[in-house]
Amino acid sequence: MDLAERSIVLAALGDPARLRIVDELSRSDRTFADLAVAAELPTNAAAHHLLVLEHAGLIGRRTSEGDRRRRYVHLRHDRLAGLLPTSANVPGRVLFVCSHNSARSQFAAALWADRTGRPTESAGREPASRVHPLAIDVARRFGVDLADAIPKGYEAVEAPPELVISVCDRAQEAGVPFHAPAIHWSVPDPVAVGTPEAFASAFADIADRIDRIVPRAA
Repeated sequence: MDLAERSIVLAALGDPARLRIVDELSRSDRTFADLAVAAELPTNAAAHHLLVLEHAGLIGRRTSEGDRRRRYVHLRHDRLAGLLPTSANVPGRVLFVCSHNSARSQFAAALWADRTGRPTESAGREPASRVHPLAIDVARRFGVDLADAIPKGYEAVEAPPELVISVCDRAQEAGVPFHAPAIHWSVPDPVAVGTPEAFASAFADIADRIDRIVPRAA
């Protein structure tokens, strides 16, 4: 990042409201309405601050794959290396959820268990009959074994989670029936695209998000 870009980023962060928005997005992808509430801003002020952050390349917006009227705002962590708040309070038991538990939530649970060694589960709102073959192939390419993984529904979750992470817009918008704190990662559905590249992109997105959290447990 050159001097001019750095000055734009630092200027965008030089406001308490925008820092509250960035802190919120460091934990979870959010809709505009959620961010306005979290930052305690009227909608016109929230819209202004998001435009400033977007101009600085600090946020992106993605249309929901479920309710197409929704757009999720996500933080571009590459623009904030070393500047985000950290915490050592990583939950002991995490549940990852998506619609069919055939790719994204399987990736996430396997990666989280590998990075932390902690109890981890995944489940789907409408579980598929099997893990997608391309998900198995891509995971194997990155050293993760999903060959014996079997999709399951919410009712089959073995123990109450301490944190629920949805990696699917449809699962997030349908609501998750667990009494635990929840965050959302708006990861595009690779099954809908059906290419190895789409599965690799979803895997990389999830791995990057997990790798930003796991070091905080040290």
